[in-house]
Amino acid sequence: MPSKIKAAALVALCCTVTGAGLAGCDDDTAADWDPFASDTPKASADPFSGTKKIDVAGRSVNVSCSGALAIGKPVVVLLHGGGDGLDKMAAFQKTLSKTNRVCSYDRLGAGASDKPDGPQSFATTGKILTGVLDRVAGDRPVVLAGHSMGGLIAARYAPDHQNRVKGLVLMDATPPTIAEDITKAIPKSATGQAAQLRTQNLAIFQGNNPEKLVMTDGEVRPAGRIPVEVIKHGKPYLAAVPKYGPRLEQAWTAGQRKWLALSSRSRLTTAAKSGHYIYVEQPDAAVQAVQRVTSQAER
Repeated sequence: MPSKIKAAALVALCCTVTGAGLAGCDDDTAADWDPFASDTPKASADPFSGTKKIDVAGRSVNVSCSGALAIGKPVVVLLHGGGDGLDKMAAFQKTLSKTNRVCSYDRLGAGASDKPDGPQSFATTGKILTGVLDRVAGDRPVVLAGHSMGGLIAARYAPDHQNRVKGLVLMDATPPTIAEDITKAIPKSATGQAAQLRTQNLAIFQGNNPEKLVMTDGEVRPAGRIPVEVIKHGKPYLAAVPKYGPRLEQAWTAGQRKWLALSSRSRLTTAAKSGHYIYVEQPDAAVQAVQRVTSQAER
């Protein structure tokens, strides 16, 4: 398999990885959950524009905001994929900010934010997201738009924060059962590049990633009747993985369908001209999805 194809598969399955958010149903999440880190909105939003470091639970978090706050309109918050940072989404943010207030941030271990002190769980990652929302949105509703691992984070977070999260856009989001999907698609008996892909991903799920995030599969829990747009890639690049590629593509598509259980107002579309980075390769599809969700969230 050409190195570029192999790298793309790793991005989708690793850097894209099973990200994190508040799974709620997992044992480690329950153990880490802080009942005092509630979702109660914190007064007014900080109207700053540009990039700045903010303090969240004693940690420095790099945040970027643009666009004007408007009465009745939600704040759009972008969540980058694993291995990326907010800079990757800069052009996407700039386009969206023409009509919306848009913010993005580097998670701990990513970009210019502090590194985590130790292993992170879905709950601790969710606490940082809550702190960021308190600062950039205050008591305003938010729409979370996440790519890859960021999509998983958003989807796991929303069910526990229904009074704040009023819409979701999941751009080729990591499936909720990605670890199980990979072990089924690529058996332990696999050899060569497929075996390497399997081993690397399973290690990443166990916390061997820049964010030190220990990731576990989980069921999809409902997030109310919020509008949800799920967008999957149309270019079947995962199929290029020797022997097991078609299985990976099927598992990824099935995983995207699972996210529809988030809401009775969910819909799945395909970005026919895009690989994994939909907001880069087919930005119009991503922009239009965010605009549709924000419009519905205003009602």
